[in-house]
Amino acid sequence: MLVLIVRRLFQLVLLLFGISFIVFMSMFIAPGDPAAIIAGPTASASDLEAIRASMGLDKPVLVQYLDYLAGVLHGDFGYSYQTGQSVSDAIISRFPNTFKLAVASMIVAMAIGIFAGIISAIKHNSWIDFSSTTIALLGVSIPNFWLGAMLILVFAVNLQILPVGGLSYSIFSLEGIKELVLPAITLGTASAALIARMSRSSMLEVIQSDYIRTAKAKGVKKRSIVWVHALRNAMIPVITIIGIDFGALLGGTVITEQVFAINGVGRLMIDAIAARDFPIIQGTVLLVAAIFVVVNLIIDIIYALIDPRISYD
Repeated sequence: MLVLIVRRLFQLVLLLFGISFIVFMSMFIAPGDPAAIIAGPTASASDLEAIRASMGLDKPVLVQYLDYLAGVLHGDFGYSYQTGQSVSDAIISRFPNTFKLAVASMIVAMAIGIFAGIISAIKHNSWIDFSSTTIALLGVSIPNFWLGAMLILVFAVNLQILPVGGLSYSIFSLEGIKELVLPAITLGTASAALIARMSRSSMLEVIQSDYIRTAKAKGVKKRSIVWVHALRNAMIPVITIIGIDFGALLGGTVITEQVFAINGVGRLMIDAIAARDFPIIQGTVLLVAAIFVVVNLIIDIIYALIDPRISYD
């Protein structure tokens, strides 16, 4: 296991290095002048040249990249062209909201998806199975922005029992939980549908295996067969879906954050792209890449904990 962790961390360093190079070069060829963004529309040509010289933008692009890489290795990801705030501070201030939303959404998705998938597999070809499958297809098909708008219209505007948006209260308070309900349902619906479909297919495959038939022949109770013997083996592919979705949620829930006016990483990234704020874009992209690698590492570790037959030695 230790060898796996060390190898993955080494891969993380190489991945971040490659992504940083690609993103930096993409920003270099993209339209827009960082000096003009900083100076404003009334700046003269001499002002622009002075800003480019002070920021090192007059150097060759490879030299600029090496300077940027040297700063990253020292924990300096640059400063926002718009606000002058450091990239690290901007991300750190936004990430807690994204983390809270991602965790709440994944709890909703797992609670609904795993239960619905298992019940559908147990009641295979029944009306419960067909209903769950239909609802899962609807959950995948409904756009997040439309579902979020409908939830706001019903529960925030008409019934007035939940807030419209924002995350300004502590998660441990009643108001904080109320703020998370609508965005968590909006974001967790599509994930719940995917988890339900995967749980159903995986559970169907497991309950038709030889050792399950043997347990039935020995007279083991159906509840024990499902929840003790079958569920543990059926969860391995489900965990893969959960991990990938959770990594994507942590990387930035762009649409949901926009609909519910949540100041998270996704909204920060969209605002930076619209404003050509290159340092913020580079920092958020590196964050997303690092999150995916770390989440995949955690999934591999969970595999070994769930199934002792899996070994990375």
